Amino acid sequence: MADGAGTSAVGVDGCPTGWVGIVLDDEREPAAVWAATITELAAQTPGVEAMAIDIPIGLPDHDERVADRDARKALGTRWQTVFLTPVRRAIEAATYEEANRIAREITGAGISRQAYALRKKILEVDDWIATAPCSVYEVHPELSFCHLADAPIAASKKTWAGAHERQRLLESAGIRLEGDLGIAGIRAGRDDVLDAAVAAWTARRVAAGSAVQLGEPQPIAGSDHAFTIWA
Repeated sequence: MADGAGTSAVGVDGCPTGWVGIVLDDEREPAAVWAATITELAAQTPGVEAMAIDIPIGLPDHDERVADRDARKALGTRWQTVFLTPVRRAIEAATYEEANRIAREITGAGISRQAYALRKKILEVDDWIATAPCSVYEVHPELSFCHLADAPIAASKKTWAGAHERQRLLESAGIRLEGDLGIAGIRAGRDDVLDAAVAAWTARRVAAGSAVQLGEPQPIAGSDHAFTIWA
């Protein structure tokens, strides 16, 4: 039986058109959902016990997050797949140039364009998290795959070999994605679907009490949630 089987959970990943989710429930086959906003996606998955999402939850005010550093260490040669979460004032800046300047003033280091490119989705979740209808946990798919495989995966998820290996690992955990996945299969890329699926694997592990957390959970202002990264 897969780790955490019996727990209803959803894993969520951002995609260019919105959000894609994979729902795990022992009473039915894995299901894929898609929505333009995280609020709409959550509304499509009522009753789940846990949601794991691949987006930073809880923006730091002054320093780097310990969980980000721990995730980089755990991934070894794949450390670059984890970006350091920008401080709040930087991610709220209207332009990348302004964000980079603010980050350097506060932390002494700039931020990556990749991190700033996720600005809209980071702020979307930041606004939503306090009213989330279920327990929500931050994950990093590469870290989850690392725990599933007991080692970092060498091939990028963008390659055929990398995608094939990730799908094989999911199937070994009892998560078999079949068919065209409906609207989710049209609106999301293959790598986004695989990331959502392994996030669901972690969400189920968190709910079952068998997941691993990186760093001490830090409280999120205005919410009952605390942020760390789970695998």
